[in-house]
Amino acid sequence: MTDLSQLGVAGPIYEPLNQPFWEAAAQGVLKIQHCGACDRHVFYPRPICPHCWADALDWVAVSGRGRLKSYSEIWKPGHPGWIPVAPYLVGLVELDEGPTLLSHILAQDNHVQIGDRLTLAPTQIGGRVLPCFRKDPS
Repeated sequence: MTDLSQLGVAGPIYEPLNQPFWEAAAQGVLKIQHCGACDRHVFYPRPICPHCWADALDWVAVSGRGRLKSYSEIWKPGHPGWIPVAPYLVGLVELDEGPTLLSHILAQDNHVQIGDRLTLAPTQIGGRVLPCFRKDPS
């Protein structure tokens, strides 16, 4: 795999609502929202809990562990900056805390299977740290 840190790709869009997520990612930590009213985790960032409609969401660090729910091997990227690393994997990661998020999956020879255990692998991509995942070694 080519050095991902040198890719010329667009970065995330920073907004007040998602700022804590990206600030934590830059430090290699995965933070998502947690509802103090119904005790459920929430992702993607939003102003109210989608489960109970309370406005009691706080940002908390989570384990960074989960399982691969689905994935796609990208052979023809939609942005030319990704061409040097194609094919690469993107997948849906169901976190142990409940929510599912879309992320890059870093795997030797792009070999993964649905249900594989994954762990957070903060990765320098195009000048920023993104919360990628890799197969859990345990």
